[in-house]
Amino acid sequence: MFVLVIGKTVYLQTVKAEEMAAKANEQQVKEFQFPARRGTIFDRNGRELAVGEDAKSITADPYFIEDPLKTAQYLAPLLKVDVNDLLDKMSDRSKSSSVYLARKVDPGVAAQIEDEHITGLFIHSEEKRVYPQKQVAAQVLGFAGVDNNGLAGMELQLDDVLSGTSGSQRVIFDPTGNQIETLSLEEGSRGQDVTLTIDQALQFETEKILSDTLSQWSAKGAACVIMDPRTGAIYAMANVPTVDANNFSQLSNEQRRNRAVTDNYEPGSVFKSVTVSAGLEEGAVAPGQTYYLPPSLELGGRTIKDAVDRGEVDWDLGEILTHSSNVGAVTVGMRLGDQKLYDWIMKFGFGAATGIDFPGEATGIVWAPQDWSESTIGNVPIGQGISVTAIQMAEAYATIANNGVAMTPTLVAKIGDEPVAPAEGRRIMSEQTARIMRGYLQQVVEDGGAPLAQIEGYHVAGKTGTAQKPLPDGSGYSEENYIGSFIGMVPAADPQLVVLVMVDEPHPFGGGSTVAAPAFQKITQFALQKMEIAP
Repeated sequence: MFVLVIGKTVYLQTVKAEEMAAKANEQQVKEFQFPARRGTIFDRNGRELAVGEDAKSITADPYFIEDPLKTAQYLAPLLKVDVNDLLDKMSDRSKSSSVYLARKVDPGVAAQIEDEHITGLFIHSEEKRVYPQKQVAAQVLGFAGVDNNGLAGMELQLDDVLSGTSGSQRVIFDPTGNQIETLSLEEGSRGQDVTLTIDQALQFETEKILSDTLSQWSAKGAACVIMDPRTGAIYAMANVPTVDANNFSQLSNEQRRNRAVTDNYEPGSVFKSVTVSAGLEEGAVAPGQTYYLPPSLELGGRTIKDAVDRGEVDWDLGEILTHSSNVGAVTVGMRLGDQKLYDWIMKFGFGAATGIDFPGEATGIVWAPQDWSESTIGNVPIGQGISVTAIQMAEAYATIANNGVAMTPTLVAKIGDEPVAPAEGRRIMSEQTARIMRGYLQQVVEDGGAPLAQIEGYHVAGKTGTAQKPLPDGSGYSEENYIGSFIGMVPAADPQLVVLVMVDEPHPFGGGSTVAAPAFQKITQFALQKMEIAP
């Protein structure tokens, strides 16, 4: 027997030495990972939109847990998890020596558990992502997951910037689970802070006004973009119904969507400004000239007529836009021709991403001329048979506001302490055409096309849009569901703000002039005061 004991000892110390040492090390030396701490997201004025708060994680080593059932029964109500799940994790000694029982635990709850001195339980510090403004800009901010990785919105877009480096700690424990010595500690580094162009107060007020509009008109949803046409900076990007960013992971994809960037829609009459701008640039039409407009046009088996029945008229371009004449806009489109109209649509940036720093941007749908039917020239000039995004439409009107120079929309003002310079502008149209268009759009608001968009003390230039929504089966257009929109710029002579309001399916029937224009007026009036833009 003595020989057998000696033989076993030699065997363990030689053949099995490495394996036994590894097992001992696994039981006595543990390495804990500390998730990287994210940078803070601020609004343009330094208000916190997304921050990291101290939280705790609870892990267990089944090897040291003396009574798994009793421990699970104690922890379950505190951690708000199923007692059987905890029991399974703490009873299985065949897997990892350390298993997570709960993440992002309130420090108060963790302290209560720590006071019990339960052998085999370990408490570690980590960070919980919190959105102190709750619903404000929730669909823009997105969210970060349990491991502090950006999963949606600006949290995803700026993940490389906001993410720091994780840390780790190696600790020696005695056989009873008490910590003896720290072998190594790597703290990691915190991510960079980011300052957005968003103004928190303006964003809040915009969401409130849109929510009131949604309620008043029993609408499906609404969106708003407020943009500085001179720099491309987005001061507000609102979506309603609003959601709480702190519950973002529990929301449906429908609730998470940032409609202004990710949704395609047919714009309707707001698109007529693109058609008229293209006609002026190509010389197909001229300012001051009148055009004979019959009550209707027949194109490819389709009848084009205005929303309001009328007789024969001779209208100039300003009157065509003020009366939102479908026949007038199609007349301009026909003078341009398919190819030139298409070229200008593409030049304005439709059918392509704007380049805004937001993930999942849609590009809209623009058919090439070779795919047009005989009736397409009767659709596209009035904003049907083409799909756009709200941010594309805002950029197009910002181009008119900025004397013909398009600026890339942006949501990021600073990374760390370094300002993010706006991208170089692209001249789309002449300064003269832009100035003429602003005059026409001012005429729309002041001569009866959109009286509810007027703001006391300011000249407003803008255009309404009321677009029938395509039927889901592609067989035509709905007679009940519309998108009402208004896009305006102010002050008209030297615009400093471009504001787009889009309301999806207002009921009973309401269009851009009755639904979107009043919301525009309230939002823009607040914005002018907030941004201290003089009358």
